[in-house]
Amino acid sequence: MKQTPPKLPLTPEERAHLKSFKAKLNDIAALDAAQLSQMLEITRERAHMLKGLAMFQSVPSIGPKVAARVVDMGYYSLDEIKDLDGADFIDRMEAHLGYWEDPCLEDALRCLVHHANHPDSKREWPDFTDERKKYREQFGYPASRPASAWYEHRGSEASQPSKGEGNI
Repeated sequence: MKQTPPKLPLTPEERAHLKSFKAKLNDIAALDAAQLSQMLEITRERAHMLKGLAMFQSVPSIGPKVAARVVDMGYYSLDEIKDLDGADFIDRMEAHLGYWEDPCLEDALRCLVHHANHPDSKREWPDFTDERKKYREQFGYPASRPASAWYEHRGSEASQPSKGEGNI
């Protein structure tokens, strides 16, 4: 299956630099951050962020919003998350954000951790729903879980619970 190019917040100048090197958006995940920094004439920090966004979106069914959430948590590669647990990952993210998240996000995080450990897997985030439900039925959520929900804290784009459509 053909890899969909990642959606990245590139400036017109950065796009022009990428084109001048005959590189494509799909190439960014595999580039070294130092090399990307030089190619696009950007800071190493921005190169790490762009590379992380591209790498996480290279996982089947993971879209730009989930990739951005993971990068916002300070992770920039699949290697950095390979030893994480999906349930603990969402618990930490919710504590960091101050509100509880759509359960589908936990499925997506479980998917990312799975792909970090099984790079050739074809599994997508909905494949982890039953696993999450069984886990939460057995162990529940931490007592420290925030009381308010994601849709109470975001703008109109997330005013309703998701319906499980497309890449999250």
